[in-house]
Amino acid sequence: MKSTRHILLIEDDYAVREAITEILELEGFAVTSALNGADALERLADPSQRPGLILLDLMMPIMDGWAFRRAQAGRPELASIPVVVLSASAGHDERASGLSAAAVLAKPFELQQLLDTVEQYCLAA
Repeated sequence: MKSTRHILLIEDDYAVREAITEILELEGFAVTSALNGADALERLADPSQRPGLILLDLMMPIMDGWAFRRAQAGRPELASIPVVVLSASAGHDERASGLSAAAVLAKPFELQQLLDTVEQYCLAA
């Protein structure tokens, strides 16, 4: 069972992960963090912990964002969870467009842009 107020943040950068988590928790969201796509898939294995939204970095060790999205899309129980891509890589819009993401936010993004996007996709579920 997924919770619309629960967000899974997949981000390998400690400072970015902690900052986003703190901001979202102050806004009343529950945030679970994963260090890479493989870590995220382990967390998503528990149906009671399914989030209403996934925030996904693309450039990560072990399993990057593209590999995670392929794995997520291949699992019917996970495929419907909306994903917002967070990327600092050049050309992120073009490369992320093939991921069928709900939205793409370029790092660094404005705090209000993050909150508006989370409100739009997480609470719409």
